[in-house]
Amino acid sequence: MVARAFRDEWGQVVATLIAATGDFDLAEECAQDAFAAALARWPRDGVPDRPGAWLTTTARNRAIDRLRRDAAGAAKLREAALMTPAETGPGDPGGQGGQGGQGGQGGQGGQGGQGGYGDQGDPSGVPDDRLRLMFTCCHPALATEAQVALTLRTLAGLSTAEIARAFLVGEAAMSKRLTRAKHKIRNAGIPYRVPPAHLLPERTGAVLAVLYLLFNEGYAASGGAELVRREVSGEAIRLAGVLVRLMPDEPEAAGLLALMLLHDARRATRLDAAGDLVPLEDQDRARWDRGMIAEGEALVKAALRRGRPGPYQVQAAIAACHAGAATAAETDWAQIAALYGRLRGFVPSAVVELNRAVAVGMADGPEAGLALVAEIEASGRLPDYHLLPATRADLLRRMGRREEAARAYRRAMELAPTGTERRYLARRLAEVSETPGNSRG
Repeated sequence: MVARAFRDEWGQVVATLIAATGDFDLAEECAQDAFAAALARWPRDGVPDRPGAWLTTTARNRAIDRLRRDAAGAAKLREAALMTPAETGPGDPGGQGGQGGQGGQGGQGGQGGQGGYGDQGDPSGVPDDRLRLMFTCCHPALATEAQVALTLRTLAGLSTAEIARAFLVGEAAMSKRLTRAKHKIRNAGIPYRVPPAHLLPERTGAVLAVLYLLFNEGYAASGGAELVRREVSGEAIRLAGVLVRLMPDEPEAAGLLALMLLHDARRATRLDAAGDLVPLEDQDRARWDRGMIAEGEALVKAALRRGRPGPYQVQAAIAACHAGAATAAETDWAQIAALYGRLRGFVPSAVVELNRAVAVGMADGPEAGLALVAEIEASGRLPDYHLLPATRADLLRRMGRREEAARAYRRAMELAPTGTERRYLARRLAEVSETPGNSRG
């Protein structure tokens, strides 16, 4: 139950504390204390009727205690006092103000209320609490990368290590970036409040990036024993759907939702019964969710017709090429390679180059793909990215260069972040390590 409450309530609890104290670190620490208290008390006393209110009240009390011990926090203490819930109820530590609501500061108690941001009502028009929090956190005074990283850490509850892997940087470097972003917000007095509707567009790009990385973390986890975290990817899809309805004229929002649907349509076939990875070419396409694919294809086609292509629309078009192929052999790899070439214009990253190398290797032969991989390796842009040696290994395997492939597979295994991926690479390594003529079939 506490794990579910963490998923459901973490962002709201932290956001409420940030709004009142202006201190990201204090908010996260007090939220963590509240969840630790829940772990200790709920198994003994039972789960309260409104877990979010219980957690918010507990975290608020921790914050008040901390600020009382700090003479410099007197002014913030007066602000925190305004967070006192308006009503009390059984099972709550000292009262509660409705599920996540803080009616004492600006109204809007009750389910998902946003009074804690100091606004009279909700000026944004965003109909979903979590999405509203994301727009709140993605403040344009910060660099886009900082907005995205801070939102993933603060609201989505991803660890610094998970965020660092998403950005392909070291954990220490990401920790410093997050610290600098928090300091800038505090030192510049940047307000943490829901933006009005006319300011949403300047934050939309960062919110799309948050949802994209959140989906990726659920679809292919960046660490741990499990590859798939369905509740994370599912929540990203839900929020993307809300955003599309909120901004029907924004083609990139539709492109992102299409991309998610087209990938998620294959979810049931990505792992076998033992939990091992099944590569795209070996997946049972009869089990793909055709309804989800049709919805994704319709979304991306409608978005592209608007004549304002962007990176999410192009990626969705690539996913549609895969989803539309009846068999792996019928995949239009030449078209996919061309689309990756187009994507480079929007996202000039080494990861895009690597994906293009895979497509070129399938369309024009492994030698052509290997030449592109060699260029990426020479650039030094992906030194610890496990899919770089994994791609090199696969191309070498297809060329019959087994010993070189084995070395590349071993390097990929060293870097792979999940047990699922390491097991898949180990199987490939075993295949190229077998003596020719003595294959196990």
